Amino acid sequence: MAFVLHPKVNSIQLTLVISLILIAFYNNVFWSEILKIAADSQQNRFFLASIFLLLVAFINLCLSLVSFKYILKPSVILILLVATFAAYFMTTYGIIIDQSMVKNVLAIDVGDVAELLNVKMFYYLVVLGVIPSFLVLRSEIRYKPFVRELFMVLGGVLTSLVALVVVLVFFYKDYISLGKNYNYVRHLINPVSPIYEVASYAKRTVTSGKVVVRPIGEDARIIKPWQERGKKNLVILVVGEAARARNFSLNGYERKTNLFLEKEDVLSFTNTYSCGTVTTTSLPCMFSHFGRESFSDFKADRHEGLLDVLLHAGVQVLWRENNSGCKGVCKRVETEDMAGLRVADLCAAGECQDMILLQGLQKYINQIGSDAFIVLHQKGSYGPEYYRRSPPDFKAFVPECTTNQLQECRSEELLNAYDNTIIYTDYFLSQVIDLLKKNSDQFNVSMLYLSDYGESLGEKNIYLHGLPYIIAPDEQKHIPFILWLGDAFLKGNHIDKSCLQKKVDEKLSHDNLFPSVLGLMGIRTAMYNKELDIFADCRQ
Repeated sequence: MAFVLHPKVNSIQLTLVISLILIAFYNNVFWSEILKIAADSQQNRFFLASIFLLLVAFINLCLSLVSFKYILKPSVILILLVATFAAYFMTTYGIIIDQSMVKNVLAIDVGDVAELLNVKMFYYLVVLGVIPSFLVLRSEIRYKPFVRELFMVLGGVLTSLVALVVVLVFFYKDYISLGKNYNYVRHLINPVSPIYEVASYAKRTVTSGKVVVRPIGEDARIIKPWQERGKKNLVILVVGEAARARNFSLNGYERKTNLFLEKEDVLSFTNTYSCGTVTTTSLPCMFSHFGRESFSDFKADRHEGLLDVLLHAGVQVLWRENNSGCKGVCKRVETEDMAGLRVADLCAAGECQDMILLQGLQKYINQIGSDAFIVLHQKGSYGPEYYRRSPPDFKAFVPECTTNQLQECRSEELLNAYDNTIIYTDYFLSQVIDLLKKNSDQFNVSMLYLSDYGESLGEKNIYLHGLPYIIAPDEQKHIPFILWLGDAFLKGNHIDKSCLQKKVDEKLSHDNLFPSVLGLMGIRTAMYNKELDIFADCRQ
């Protein structure tokens, strides 16, 4: 018992034991996927054994490089804690840790973190994090004199390198095939992937230098025949959160989740896809002119976006926030953070319902003296605590899943909680439309609604969102896109609604937002891409 609580080892023994433990006990998701791939591709058992040996040798090699006095224990404990949290989130929600996920985690606010805390996480932290770290901390590492210790470390490094080379030589073709056909599995290797992605993100952030934002669309001008009559355009864009298209009854969903919007004369574009699967990617991308294929964080940080072009054209722009921030999109426009308000009937339990976004908005509209574009950023269907996103009066489907440990809920309960968020979003959008109707005497009014990405609700044992786009399931990418145009807007902007109706099943994406808003607002600029403007060929 004394040895267990106070183990005596040398540095080579400790690094090897830790390497074995990490690969064997912290990589359930990785091994599950590898076994599935092996079954599909009929790989032999020797190849599977070689993967285990390869990963142990690689981890051991990395640990050997820090196996010196004063730095080995802290390094091992930090790695164990990183691996613990990575194992929990990968196992619990089926996420993959890449740079977009790292950026999303670093941008998360305190309220969102609180939603993720639960007993299961505590269990993981204690069993995989605290207990092993305690044993490492209590261990007595018997270091030899410096020169002998150095030679011993070099021997460990050399042994690991030889093991790596031997494995790769004997199974070269198998690894080439695995990397080519299943490249995503590298993101499942714990803790290699989390540490690498965090280091890469930190390096890119540190070495990127001073960010200089390049203006775009400075030639933007409003060109429209109705300007002579003095009636301005007022467009509201609602940016949804984690809403997926398949759960909207407007798109054929069997549950009635759009009872309010079904009474309005809206168009629902049923075949629309997001730019990413996390907010930190999708939000900047949908307001960017680059499009998904050319988009990168580096480019977005160094170029103005849609809202800036609207400002250049003389449009009054407002961003209202009820989420965790605009991720840089609204930094140069007027912004109102509604999430921090404390309105009795709208804000409870530390957060505000989305109707807070309309609080006092009429007062703002009353002082508009030009064309205006207002963005309302919802909390929407943000998980895992979906039940918190809908007020009691909108819980049409019960019982709900009322925990953030989604696997513990029956699929019906989880679906109930999620669908209730869609019902509340449906009501919220109807209230946006009502607000616009009340202002139709002063403005040509319209509303667009797009979600930033979709959501997985346990399909294939995947929850939430954030998988790399290339392997993300349709549930995380297929999003709702709803359009409402007031009669005066249609007439004033010469838009043929029947033409738009014919487009509702066409393949669209976030790439269409930038040029379509410019087209909708009657703005011409060299940044305008007519091919992606859904209104371009529907003008009379």
